[in-house]
Amino acid sequence: MAPTKKSGVPLLLLFLLVFFPDPLMTEGDGEQTCRLLGKFDLHGYVESTNHSLIIGGMFPIHSRIIPENESILEPVSPRCEGFYFRGFRWTKTMIHTIKEINERKDILPNITLGYQIFDTCFAVSKSMESTLSFLTGQDEHKPNFRCSAGAPLAGVVGAGGSSLSVATSRLLGLYYFPQVGYASSCSVLSDKYQFPSYVRVMASDQSQSKAIVQLIKHFGWVWIGAIAADDDYGKYGIKIFKEEIEKVNLCVAFSETIPKIYSKAKMQNAIWAIKNSTAKVIVLYSSDIDLSPFLLEIEYHDIRGRTWIASEAWITSSLIAKPEYFPYLGGAIGFAVPRADIKGLKEFLYDVHPNKDPNDNITIEFWQTAFNCTWPNSSVPYNSDHRVNMTGQEDRIYFTSDKLCTGEEKLEDLENTYLDVSQLRITNNVKNAVYALAYALDEMSRCEEGRGPYLPGNTCAYLEDFEPWQLMYYMKILKFKTHNNETLILDENGDISGYYDLLNWQLNDAGKIEFVKFGKYSFTESKFELVVDNSSIYWNTETSELPKSVCTELCRPGTRKGIRQGEPICCFDCIPCADGHVSLQPGSRECNKCHEDYWSNEDNSGCVLKEVEFLAYSEALGITLVTLSIFSALVVLAVTVVYVVYRKTPLAKANDRELSFLLQLSLIIILLTSLLFIGKPYDWSCKARQVTLALGFSLCLSCILGKTIRLYSSHRASKSKVRFTSVRPICQKLIVLVSVLIETGLCTAYLVIMPPKLYKNMESQTIKIILECNEGSIELLCSVFGFDVFLALLCFLTTFVARKLPDNYNEAKCVTFGMLVFFIVWISFVPAYLSTKGKFKVAVEIFAILASSIGLLGCIFAPKCYIILIRPKRNTDEIVGGQVPTTDRSIQLTSTSVSSEMNVTVSTVVLDD
Repeated sequence: MAPTKKSGVPLLLLFLLVFFPDPLMTEGDGEQTCRLLGKFDLHGYVESTNHSLIIGGMFPIHSRIIPENESILEPVSPRCEGFYFRGFRWTKTMIHTIKEINERKDILPNITLGYQIFDTCFAVSKSMESTLSFLTGQDEHKPNFRCSAGAPLAGVVGAGGSSLSVATSRLLGLYYFPQVGYASSCSVLSDKYQFPSYVRVMASDQSQSKAIVQLIKHFGWVWIGAIAADDDYGKYGIKIFKEEIEKVNLCVAFSETIPKIYSKAKMQNAIWAIKNSTAKVIVLYSSDIDLSPFLLEIEYHDIRGRTWIASEAWITSSLIAKPEYFPYLGGAIGFAVPRADIKGLKEFLYDVHPNKDPNDNITIEFWQTAFNCTWPNSSVPYNSDHRVNMTGQEDRIYFTSDKLCTGEEKLEDLENTYLDVSQLRITNNVKNAVYALAYALDEMSRCEEGRGPYLPGNTCAYLEDFEPWQLMYYMKILKFKTHNNETLILDENGDISGYYDLLNWQLNDAGKIEFVKFGKYSFTESKFELVVDNSSIYWNTETSELPKSVCTELCRPGTRKGIRQGEPICCFDCIPCADGHVSLQPGSRECNKCHEDYWSNEDNSGCVLKEVEFLAYSEALGITLVTLSIFSALVVLAVTVVYVVYRKTPLAKANDRELSFLLQLSLIIILLTSLLFIGKPYDWSCKARQVTLALGFSLCLSCILGKTIRLYSSHRASKSKVRFTSVRPICQKLIVLVSVLIETGLCTAYLVIMPPKLYKNMESQTIKIILECNEGSIELLCSVFGFDVFLALLCFLTTFVARKLPDNYNEAKCVTFGMLVFFIVWISFVPAYLSTKGKFKVAVEIFAILASSIGLLGCIFAPKCYIILIRPKRNTDEIVGGQVPTTDRSIQLTSTSVSSEMNVTVSTVVLDD
């Protein structure tokens, strides 16, 4: 269905009444008519006769309007000043493009295009005047539709800046009148609800803002300043930039605006923000016209050492890219629309001269400004400047030149923006915009009745008489090849996909600013790609290296960012990581905990393996314990050798010689078992150490028990009045066998049900891994060693009873002392063992093993060895058996041998046969 045609009568009448408030006039026989009571002061180029269709154009041929005297109350159409060479080139490009289209036979055959171009002067008011003139015509009396004598207007190219396009498109959109933008990138223009008839041949600021953020991320900047012109282009551009930069957790250090009308306070705010901020990178969204006064402030305050990120509106502007600004803006980087070469344009630009048309005031003004002369007999002012200066005072200066133009001046001698075709970017957009309208009209002209796009009936529209909305249908589905063989496609929002060139300001050998391409940003609706050549960039810093722009220096490894309340996330404190936590990368937000086998190094910048602690053979304590163990075992072995050598002597045979050998063997086992506690523990060593120790003690204690029980039975026999048979040697051996079997059963159950195993103790010390044995079932372990304790108690009780046997050599006393040493050692061991950690805990247990073993060895075998080796005269059956008194002092035992001085005749020492 076709959209309903909107009526613009009330809005147009309101606008005209505001500017021209005279009442309606009546003519003839009283018929009331509406006529224009004044004319807009519009300047430009018009060629509308003898053409089929007209294309409108709006270009900034001048840079500003002249402010009117505030004392004049009647509104008037403002006049313009400040000739803008770049805009004049755009104007000529449109004329050149239309002439080129008219000469082609493959597009709009038999149709010629005219043009109607107006000067917008970079002002919204002049742009609106141009728009109303497009809608109503030049000499019409009825403002509700176009009724000029020329050909119908097909569409409008323009209006240059974003603010101008926003204003004009709101009015043209009421009529659904096609408008093609060539330099307006403001993102709000993509809103088809507000601007239904606006399309453009350059990318939206949505893409440019994303591109700037990606570039900032690429260089690692996090603290960015933002300055924007006080218009739709600047405000919307910075708004999107802030939204995009927040998504990637970067920060805006400050955001200031450049006033459209000079304001010292606002300018000083922007300058103060730049000078006092630590941000060294600043994004600047502004047109070159609005930027000019701000640059004067930058130069006045001598602000250097900043890296400027330029928007496409000024990165290639010759108005800004002047050598005198290089100390301040040198090294600026920015995005520019694609560059192209336009065939024949250079020659067309040179084909301009005031003599060709004496009424062409624009060309005369161009000539006067370019050659700094005054054209003879011309009413065109040479130059004027009514801007407010930096002191806040309004200047009304009219320039004149004493030099008259001769007409012989040569354009080839000029170094002028108008003639510079090396950076045809927006100029190329102008050409594409004109072609966009031409291709849409061509598609409309090729429509076949019955196959058209309009309902009902699939009708067509015709170039002789079509509504604006009918042409908009073709504009929305437009796709064509440009003159440089690139495909231009408009999406549903009237925007295009494409790419930006990344440019860098550098000074060439001639002392002029050169735009060096160092990358490319390609974008579509779904993806983007940023390609940057860092090596080709010039940085305007003291070291000529990549600048840093941070609020706070990046936290070093080993620290993390701590948020400062009320400040942006880019401003933070660097907090050291806790022990056991590290941050590996600079600027980490969190510290990561090391794996359980690792610990943080001194500066918390990395995880290192924890020191593994165990009682090693190589350390001093381990060497000492190994030496003691082996030495003690050798001592026991020496005692065994003594017993073997003197095995036939009475003292060696006393109280079961075989049990003595088994006791010595058990002591060797116990002493060598301590070696299993030294060194790196393993599962097998954890199982072996406790079981071997328990079995060694059970063999040792059961042998002692066999001896003490026989002593006890002998004591009972000597005291009893009835016949009492003492324990025979075979019974002693059975006691040992049964005891060892019971202990073996308990150890087997312990190993089967819940055996000990290797355990990495990380709780005792955070910086170390203590390798120790997890003893498994404590209950089973207690039962294993509990049986040994039970044997020890039996040994002690039986020997304690028999300790006072009247004998020259009472073995019961020696065993009693040995068991006392045994209990004292192990009772002292328990609190010492529980109060120590790590390898010292193992060392305590080894000391207990060695001390108890050596105590038993010394108490039981030292007196016997003393007699056997030192007092052999006492090693006789009579003396050992107690059959003679020990009155000979020369052979008397010392106190350590526990000898009796009593003259007794009853012997309780049992001699083996």
